[in-house]
Amino acid sequence: MPRLFRYASAAAALALILTGVHLFAAPLERFTAAAINMNRGAASNIEIVINRYSTASERERLMSVMLEKGPEKLLDTLQDLPRVGYFRTPDSLAWDIHYATKTAGADGGEQISLITDRRIGFWEASRQPRSIDYPFTVIDLRLNKDGEGEGKMSIATKIIADKNSNTIVLENFQLQPVMLNSVKRERASQ
Repeated sequence: MPRLFRYASAAAALALILTGVHLFAAPLERFTAAAINMNRGAASNIEIVINRYSTASERERLMSVMLEKGPEKLLDTLQDLPRVGYFRTPDSLAWDIHYATKTAGADGGEQISLITDRRIGFWEASRQPRSIDYPFTVIDLRLNKDGEGEGKMSIATKIIADKNSNTIVLENFQLQPVMLNSVKRERASQ
């Protein structure tokens, strides 16, 4: 049995190498911030890593699903997209990010928008409280030309399509429970 396991492991590793699959891609950008949860009165550091930005075709795919089928079907499509990065706190496992965009600002800064599904625990899944209707996590970073700034993170949010900018946005951006202060780019873009 151990010999069979070694052969199977070696074959799987060789297949991954030959197909060019990168399980742990080098980070394109890495950000740190102080996260302050306004609802719980809690604070922690957060690390956000972006391995790549989403493509135009991925953006169009999400937008067409959002406009034609609504946010309920968007979750399935978002979860089918490949991982583009992750975020985590020091006391948690990393959570995959499935959509990331960067937009240049007029002042030389930039806005980075990240969307992914959110963790739903056993209790929430079995009891089905109202929060189950908000399965998205949205992170919005606003950086100056030096790669520093602030952001907001909504862990359970309702999203809508903004037809003017052809993007997916928070329904009510003003009511964000988690503020991201002292956002800093730790690794410059390559």
